[in-house]
Amino acid sequence: MDYHGQCRIFDPSRISRYPLNRRRNKVRLEQLADPDVVRRQTIELPKSIEHSIEMIAHSIRAARSAGKAVILFTGAHLVKNGMGPLVVDLVHRKLVTLVAGNGATSIHDFELALIGQTSEDVPNALGAGQFGMSREFDYFNVALQLGDSMALGFGESLGRMIRDADFRGRVFSGLKPPADTPRDFVHPEVSILAACHDCGVPMTIHVGIGTDVTDQHPSFDGRAKGGCSGRDFLIFADEVTRLAGGGVVLNIGSAVTGPEVLLKAVSMAANIGAPPKGLVTADFDLRPQGPKGCGEDTHPYYYRDQKSVVTRVPEAFGGRGEYVQGDQKLTFVRLFQKLTESQ
Repeated sequence: MDYHGQCRIFDPSRISRYPLNRRRNKVRLEQLADPDVVRRQTIELPKSIEHSIEMIAHSIRAARSAGKAVILFTGAHLVKNGMGPLVVDLVHRKLVTLVAGNGATSIHDFELALIGQTSEDVPNALGAGQFGMSREFDYFNVALQLGDSMALGFGESLGRMIRDADFRGRVFSGLKPPADTPRDFVHPEVSILAACHDCGVPMTIHVGIGTDVTDQHPSFDGRAKGGCSGRDFLIFADEVTRLAGGGVVLNIGSAVTGPEVLLKAVSMAANIGAPPKGLVTADFDLRPQGPKGCGEDTHPYYYRDQKSVVTRVPEAFGGRGEYVQGDQKLTFVRLFQKLTESQ
């Protein structure tokens, strides 16, 4: 990126990089959840949690039967924890109408699609100055540059790169990766980005600048990243206008980004006369639920997922909010079982 101001800036062209398939990764293909296996698992949860999950599953099925929106916003750990194939399954079943995430969500999904591995061993890489320095992130950044030039969204640009040979060819045409750099996305079947592309379901990615390892590279273009993600926010806000009358929003492990994006989008929808009245929201996280109405002098106030997703948004629009406490490898899997047991 060009800079003509008065400050000194870091020169990313000085960075040395390595191929992704040489990196130590903590998550591999064989560790990912298999939907068929998951459906047969026995999961025991407290009765109150089981009741909440049953209610959420019923609300999702009712929403889809009525043609209402079902939005799933997830933090990156759902993908890191191997649950991505379950989201892929829900997308193919048309049980969700939009999937959203942060930048790391898309990065882990991209890596799994490309090499079937993800989750860098950060402590070992950081001290050596190698954290996030895989050269294949050029693919990611150039896909956003091409997508931005075509006025596409973030998730759409990455989904096209994985699944559209012509788009991918245009991304790769300006790159000259060494021979040991993987060029084919050999595992699209585990990619949420790919599934959303194939099924015509939006996947929106909501990012910051300097928050993702892709921003460390010479190929990083803040204008392209911001432009594509900005369009995704408008796609997300448009989907929120279809929540009224029983639509559902799931927030899976996103403590800040998901709740804040939802808060702004519902305000936009209400402003144009499409308030999400009667929506159902559900927040899945590990922390105990804070007391209702907690003040600014208590720590639960500063966790936006409980405050916005469970309380503020549903109360403002006459809806219902649920908090599901527990390990998402159990609670989200149980929701998946409930949603797919009769299909």
